[in-house]
Amino acid sequence: MTKKFLAGSSVEELKSWLTEQGESSFRAKQIADWLYGKLIFDPFQMKNIPAKLQNLLAENFFAPSCQIAERVESPRDGVVKLRLELHDQESVELVVIPSDERVTLCLSTQVGCPVGCRFCASGVNGLTRNLTAGEMLEEFLIGCREAGRKCDNIVFMGIGEGLVNSTELFKVLDILTSPDYYAMSPRRITVSTSGFVPGMLKFAELGKEFTLAISLHAPDDVTRAKIIPDKLRYPIKEILAAADVCRDRTGRLYTLEYTLLAGINDSPAQAEALGILAKSHRAKINLIPYNATDSEFRRPSREAIELFEKTASATGATVTRRVERGAKSAAACGQLRVNAEAKKKDKK
Repeated sequence: MTKKFLAGSSVEELKSWLTEQGESSFRAKQIADWLYGKLIFDPFQMKNIPAKLQNLLAENFFAPSCQIAERVESPRDGVVKLRLELHDQESVELVVIPSDERVTLCLSTQVGCPVGCRFCASGVNGLTRNLTAGEMLEEFLIGCREAGRKCDNIVFMGIGEGLVNSTELFKVLDILTSPDYYAMSPRRITVSTSGFVPGMLKFAELGKEFTLAISLHAPDDVTRAKIIPDKLRYPIKEILAAADVCRDRTGRLYTLEYTLLAGINDSPAQAEALGILAKSHRAKINLIPYNATDSEFRRPSREAIELFEKTASATGATVTRRVERGAKSAAACGQLRVNAEAKKKDKK
């Protein structure tokens, strides 16, 4: 029998399982309270559950299914980056970002990434597999435990293209926002995509006030082809048309994420084109100065970044620049996993 994940199990599912085990069904609400009230998913930490039942839960469910394999904390701002080792020895990354009175979690949706943006460490080794809803919920719970409380915001901007894994991701979104579970406001959850149009249209059908962020990285298809491989790259016109559907269904403006790469997409002409595009679609722009990995790309100069921001803003578009946070040694998304995979190969 394939194990299920305790994280994400409903009261009804727990009742059914308890009955099959000859256990009292009232325990289902106790277990659910630990999962969704106290943010505990390790049966041996559920103090009012009998030892026999704790053992049964541990034997029959992934609970937990993963562990923290590596932890990097920035002494400058308290950002914590965790590499989680999964039950099959694969790994993903989770970032805990404290800010004033709030905590934001950046969660992964896949082991590796099928998109393979040429500047991004996440897709260096391609896609290994999708994460299950249970694994993503464990990420959430581990992040909350690391923060010492329930987080305020979630961004699905870690490793993977979440909308390719839409079935499992949408289960997670439902559990996170359900009043019977974690009761988070959809407005506090952002889903990022490279512009996977079929997934965006499914996302629009949810009809909830989630925020959509699109990793555009170029104002035209010719430039974008230099950054994103062919396999999952859609024309910008189709991406923005799908994004407009999402905006109209949810009532939420979307964001165009734009990683600035020296000599590729950082010219004033491209800044103006991006601003015009964003303004015409009522979208916001978020500029991300490149965090160098081992790729061929470089970070623009401070002067070029400032000129780009000023030029895009002059079109009337709303432009922000991402505050750079976290440890420089592992700042790029997916870098901890890439380093760990390289060490694995060296040992063979």
